[in-house]
Amino acid sequence: MARQLDYHTIREIFRRFQAAEPEPKGELEHVNAYTLLVAVALSAQATDAGVNRATRDLFRIADTPQKMLDLGEEALIDHIKTIGLFRNKARNVMKLSRILVEDYGGEVPSSRAALQSLPGVGRKTANVVLNMWFRIPAQAVDTHIFRIGNRTGICPGKDVDTVERAIEDHVPAEFQLHAHHWLILHGRYVCVARKPKCGICLIRDLCPYEEKTI
Repeated sequence: MARQLDYHTIREIFRRFQAAEPEPKGELEHVNAYTLLVAVALSAQATDAGVNRATRDLFRIADTPQKMLDLGEEALIDHIKTIGLFRNKARNVMKLSRILVEDYGGEVPSSRAALQSLPGVGRKTANVVLNMWFRIPAQAVDTHIFRIGNRTGICPGKDVDTVERAIEDHVPAEFQLHAHHWLILHGRYVCVARKPKCGICLIRDLCPYEEKTI
């Protein structure tokens, strides 16, 4: 685990991320808050590409909680059976859809506590929805961010909660909204797990990682 970087270094890192990609986007396909919530819930232990393949046809016919309930669990399973843990995920999607219809008028709430009370929705999923749909600077820490945070010293921590707090505490406010997207994309395509692509890294000169690749 690298030591926490200083404020000025972190600011320069995110200035470079912003210059390269001013408006980073999440890669899960969705058409509204509900389909985003479902897509993120389905993405646990699955790739975004795999979820997108499964949900393209699904969201054409079930893009609201009521339409999902009308579709039914078995039909939902037919759409998502290529995704890991699909039976449990289908059960949770049906349960959360019913709660949204009965308790929230079919709308996705903009409260983290309310989101986390839904079946199959943890803190990371709630933070993604808050950030991507409601544009609240919530930090969704996944394996990429956890790796980068500790490898680079941008936001080190022994667990995801500590890394989340480190982002909130050390990343300048002007970069908070897009911080987790920049970090995810950097981890997905440049600072990969086994052999980071240091030769094309925007922040190579600022990163203290000792085992840089050529």
